[in-house]
Amino acid sequence: MKHGIINVYKEKGFTSHDVVAKLRGICKQKKIGHTGTLDPDAVGVLPVCLGSATKLCDMLTEKEKEYIAEFELGMVTDTQDISGKVLTESKVEATEEQVREVILSFVGDYDQTPPMYSALKVNGKKLYELAREGKEIERKSRPVRILEIEILEEKMPKFCIRVRCSKGTYIRTLCHDIGQKLGCGAVMTSLKRTQSGRFGIDRAYPLSEIQKMADEGRLDELVIPVEEMFTHLNAVVAGENAQKALANGNQLKREEYKTEKELTNEEQVRLYSAEGKFHGVYRYDKKRKLLCPVQLFFEQ
Repeated sequence: MKHGIINVYKEKGFTSHDVVAKLRGICKQKKIGHTGTLDPDAVGVLPVCLGSATKLCDMLTEKEKEYIAEFELGMVTDTQDISGKVLTESKVEATEEQVREVILSFVGDYDQTPPMYSALKVNGKKLYELAREGKEIERKSRPVRILEIEILEEKMPKFCIRVRCSKGTYIRTLCHDIGQKLGCGAVMTSLKRTQSGRFGIDRAYPLSEIQKMADEGRLDELVIPVEEMFTHLNAVVAGENAQKALANGNQLKREEYKTEKELTNEEQVRLYSAEGKFHGVYRYDKKRKLLCPVQLFFEQ
C-alpha cells in the first residue's frame, strides 16, 4: 500500500468522488480520500491522500485556497452557476467602477449562506439531493474570510477574478452575492482552483498522466511523503530503548528520545524511529516531561 499525497489536476466532468474511484484503480488500493470537494464543472488542484495519509484529509481541507473564477452579471440560477436553471434575468445598470468597488468590498470576513446545490449535509442528507427533489430548506450562514481579490479581466457584463480565501468558501456563492449587492444578479461561468494549502496547480497531474506514470512503474515519483506536510516542525529521534513505546503508540520519557535543543511546552515535533522512519507528530508536555502522540502515521 502506498502512503502519501498525490496532487491531482481534476478535469472538467469529473466529481471529486470520481477522482478517488479512478485512483483506487490506478494505485490498486482502497484506502484513499480527497481533501475538499470540487464541483464537476470546476477544474484544478485536488490533493488526494493515500494509505496512512488519509488521516491528513481534515487537516489539509482546513488550508487556504486560491481560485480563478469567471462570472457574468444580469442573471440568477438555482445552482448559482451557468449550469443551473435560470430564475431571473436583469438589466445591468451598474458602471464598471461600481462593479469593481462591490467586488473588492468582499475582501475580509463575511457571513456566507451555503448554496442548496452543495455537498453539505442536513439531517444526514446532502443539500444537493434535496435540491434535486425540488426542496429548499433554510441554511444557516457561516463566517468565511476572503483574504484577497484581484480583478484579472473585465468586459461588461463579464468579469474574471482571482480569489484567495478560507476553507468552506463557496466561490459560486461569492459571485452570486456580488450580483445581489449590485441588484442585478450574477452567475459563475467557470472555476479553476489554483492552490490548496501548499499544493499548486503548476505541479498537479491529470488522471491520464498519473495512469501513464503507474503503467511505467513510476507512480512513487508523484507520491509526496506524509512527513513533508510537517517540515515546519523540529525533528526528534526515538532511542533504541523506545521501540515498545513506539509500537504501542505510547508517550515517550525524556530518556527515550534525542533532540538537538530542549523542547518548549506544547511544542509539536516530527518523531522518527531509531531507523529513521517517520512515526508521527508528537506534543511535548513540559509539566510531565513527556512526548505525547498527536497523530500517528506509522504502519505495523
